[in-house]
Amino acid sequence: MENVIIRHSEQADIDGVKAIYESEVAYGGTLQLPFPSLERWASRLSNLPQGCYSLVAEYDGEIIGQLGLSVCDNQRRKHVASFGMGVKEAYQGRGVGCQLLQAALMLSDKWLNVQRIELEVYTDNLAAIKLYQKYGFVIEGEAKHYAFRNGEYANVYHMARLRSYAESVG
Repeated sequence: MENVIIRHSEQADIDGVKAIYESEVAYGGTLQLPFPSLERWASRLSNLPQGCYSLVAEYDGEIIGQLGLSVCDNQRRKHVASFGMGVKEAYQGRGVGCQLLQAALMLSDKWLNVQRIELEVYTDNLAAIKLYQKYGFVIEGEAKHYAFRNGEYANVYHMARLRSYAESVG
C-alpha cells in the first residue's frame, strides 16, 4: 500500500488508535479487551514510559495501524524488546503490518541497539505468523492456555528474532 506514513503516535491519534482496537478482529488477535475506553487509550499513549515507543500508520489522514515497542529496562535484558500491533480491519492484508514492522525493526536495529525482539502470537493467527517469519522471527515454543479469548483458552507461540542471525541470512 503506497502513501502510508509511519510515525510516532501523537495525542491527536488516540481516537484513531482506539478505533483499531475496538474491532473484534483486533481485540481477538491481541490481549486487548472489547469496549476500550478513550480514557484508557489516552492514558496509555500519553504517558509512555522510557524505552516504550508507539508507532502509527497513517493513510489519507486516518490512523490505520499501531505498533507498540517496549525495550526491557532490566539491566541484564536491555538488549531485548517486545512488541504488539494492530491494523484496522479494512486495511489488513495490504502491507500495513509490513510497513509498521519494518519501521520498528529499523528503530530497534539501528538506533536502540536491540539484539533480540520477542513476541507472542496466537497459534491460529496464520497471517501474523507468516509476516513475522518473513522478517526473521522463529517459533521458539508454544504456551498452552496462554490467554482467555472469546470464552475459551487459546495457545500462543513465543517467537523471537535475533539481529545477528537476521543479518547473516538477510
